Amino acid sequence: MSTQNIQVTKRNGTQEPIDLEKIHRVITWAAEGLDNVSVSEVELRSHIQFYDGMSTSDIHETIIKSAADLISENAPDYQHLAARLAIFHLRKKAFQRYTPPSLFEHVNKMVRNRLYDAQLLEDFTKAEFDELDRYIDHDRDMTFSYAAVKQLEGKYLVQNRVSGQIYESPQFIYMMIPMCLFAHYPAENRLDYIKRFYDASSLFKLSLPTPIMSGVRTPTRQFSSCVLIECGDSLDSINATSSSIVKYVSQRAGIGVNIGRIRALGSEIRGGEAFHTGMIPFIKHFQTAVKSCSQGGVRGGAATLFYPIWHLEVESLVVLKNNRGVEENRVRHLDYGVQINKLMYQRMIEGGDIHLFSPSDVPGLYEAFFADQDEFERLYKIYEVDESIRKKKVKALDLFTQIAQERAQTGRIYIQNVDHSNTHSAFDPLKAPIHQSNLCLEITLPTKPLNSIEDPNGEIALCTLSAFNLGAIEDLSELQDLSDLIVRALDSLLDYQDYPVLAAKHSSLGRRTLGVGVTNLAYYLAKNGVKYSDGSANGLMHRTFEAIQYYLLQASLELAKEIGKCDYFGDTKYAQGILPIDTYKKDLDEVCKEPLHLDWETLREDIKQHGLRNSTLTALMPCETSSQITNSTNGIEPPRGYVSVKASKDGILKQVVPGFKELRNQYELLWHIPNNRGYLQLVGIMQKFVDQAISANTNYDPARFDEDKVPIKLVLQDLLMAYKLGLKTLYYHNTRDGADDSQDDGCAGGACKL
Repeated sequence: MSTQNIQVTKRNGTQEPIDLEKIHRVITWAAEGLDNVSVSEVELRSHIQFYDGMSTSDIHETIIKSAADLISENAPDYQHLAARLAIFHLRKKAFQRYTPPSLFEHVNKMVRNRLYDAQLLEDFTKAEFDELDRYIDHDRDMTFSYAAVKQLEGKYLVQNRVSGQIYESPQFIYMMIPMCLFAHYPAENRLDYIKRFYDASSLFKLSLPTPIMSGVRTPTRQFSSCVLIECGDSLDSINATSSSIVKYVSQRAGIGVNIGRIRALGSEIRGGEAFHTGMIPFIKHFQTAVKSCSQGGVRGGAATLFYPIWHLEVESLVVLKNNRGVEENRVRHLDYGVQINKLMYQRMIEGGDIHLFSPSDVPGLYEAFFADQDEFERLYKIYEVDESIRKKKVKALDLFTQIAQERAQTGRIYIQNVDHSNTHSAFDPLKAPIHQSNLCLEITLPTKPLNSIEDPNGEIALCTLSAFNLGAIEDLSELQDLSDLIVRALDSLLDYQDYPVLAAKHSSLGRRTLGVGVTNLAYYLAKNGVKYSDGSANGLMHRTFEAIQYYLLQASLELAKEIGKCDYFGDTKYAQGILPIDTYKKDLDEVCKEPLHLDWETLREDIKQHGLRNSTLTALMPCETSSQITNSTNGIEPPRGYVSVKASKDGILKQVVPGFKELRNQYELLWHIPNNRGYLQLVGIMQKFVDQAISANTNYDPARFDEDKVPIKLVLQDLLMAYKLGLKTLYYHNTRDGADDSQDDGCAGGACKL
């Protein structure tokens, strides 16, 4: 059958002959102004897939897919051709026409169908809706890449996840979010804030996380990206932890769980009445809790569990992800973070031993591990020689080697340097110690174990994220206004959202912690003609992250002047006039001589006088999903290829690095970087200013080494280098596996993704 004789099935069920001229007009429209794209090539690839009786919707999907398949280094603009076709199709599905409805009409319909928060119609007048409707620019939908549109469809747009029916188009997301978050602002300036925030986010200067993009405007009000839960050493606490995991996994959050307090296998219970089963059965229990809920169809649940390197069961815990072994002694569907401090590194360097203990047998040791390094070392050395205490002695190098091997083999044994996490923290460790991080290793906030789900004395930490798109910023002074916008919006969100667990509400509203990061660093470096590997970017990084932290602190200070500092401000080092520039690891000065450029001393005095609205301001997250929305390179990571290939539930998505045509020769691709040194130096410079932590990876190409094997000695040297430069955490260990360099799994299963 020739293409002309094909009958197509319309949305109303009737059939008519295929209109090839209409298809040609749509593809021609989508190709306007693009370089090196062929309308006829898209048509040819589409036509051979048409069949009699095909629905108009399937025809459009086929055309979109045909265009997307042509995305390549030689023809990068096909990503925009495919995106425009996808937006055209998306609007037809959502509105049954190409032109979106008016803002007031749209919100009314969405509220009637219980898809938007009904409060919107109470908070804004018809005149305000009309003014914002005149401001919204639906043409900005045409600036997305194909990967962005597919991610919007898959994760962000309000829809029926059973039927697949979509109810909105992208610009409505960008307008509705600030309308929700600034609704309580005075009438005389709230539309101004809404418009400015709309511009900043829809023009991709700000990157917003999945929970905010998919959730703010809907009746579900829980938008924190990261949740930190600490488990105590009791059945009540273990059960409360499990219940909290279920509540937060079901509401789109990524989970970090501190399990380090749980006593070891064989410990006495009730004075010897029972024999403790150890950590693994409870870890299996937590795995079941994490996997029991999908996150509203947006993504699956995921968690990272943290424990100290000196825990008596560490040798069993560190292999839990390993594919060897039987199910009884493996828990493979969680990730794990090993907690280390200076004393442990010293034992390895000196060829000494590490003694392993059950936390229940060594009073004060667990608390001191985080709060007081001198006290930890004093107690540790006492307990090492106390013959009445159960312990196991292992060679420090052997234990570190095992950790490094498991990190290399699974890619997912993470590292937390707990001393840096506390000495270089926003919090006074004697008042609010940091006991853990989160799923993506960038959140470092105080926690306390719960003894019940309603325990008023427990503390679950939440962090609300966003990021600056460095590639969209022309001058660092722009960060001042962007910082004001994002701090105000995220701080408002803390009051706007609901809290399913009391311990999280007390903590969130008392500490008001934010985590603003960055995305598109690789493009930013390329645009400025500097590289990851050779030190040429060190000065730029110092200036950039100085400005980020300074302007965010300034924004939080101004908000504190207006509406008051956070209730628990006294727990912070900021309250003592201590800033991140005072507590960073001074070894960093050897790799970066850049001076400070901003007026930190005036800021310090103002903070001491007025306080801050927010206990923390910065955290650098992976930005895996949101980077596709803003057509950015992931977070701080170098790209693996000029065209990245990312798996999604809709299939393979190709995305071309920004500025590819002009900057191709300026980009430094991941596997062209000779070692981790330059990258780790950049992360150390960032960490000087960042008051939480950084999702930083280490990367290894076996082809660079004898017999294609990465020396474990090198992995250990990189751990030591990261420690020396002041890094608080290390995230993935990536090994080049010979597959196409453009493959990029990113934050696999990562509920923490921005």
